[in-house]
Amino acid sequence: MSHPCHKDHLKSIRRIEGQVRGVEKMITNGEYCIEILNQIKAIKNSLVSVEGKILKRHLQECIKESLSGDIFDEKVDEIVKVLKR
Repeated sequence: MSHPCHKDHLKSIRRIEGQVRGVEKMITNGEYCIEILNQIKAIKNSLVSVEGKILKRHLQECIKESLSGDIFDEKVDEIVKVLKR
């Protein structure tokens, strides 16, 4: 089974990485708690967005491929396990 490419999400991942470094600086500089929390919330929302896009591609490509095979139940279990985390 081939895996879909997710390189188009690297720009978002790098932006999130920069946001996390920004929060680290905010904490180091002793900035106001609410400002730090706002940035953390933005990071969480960005991660959820990337997660949704990768999940969508997984469903469109990986799961679609498994519909014709014997591994469909295994793929469904795999998704359920990820969503429960």
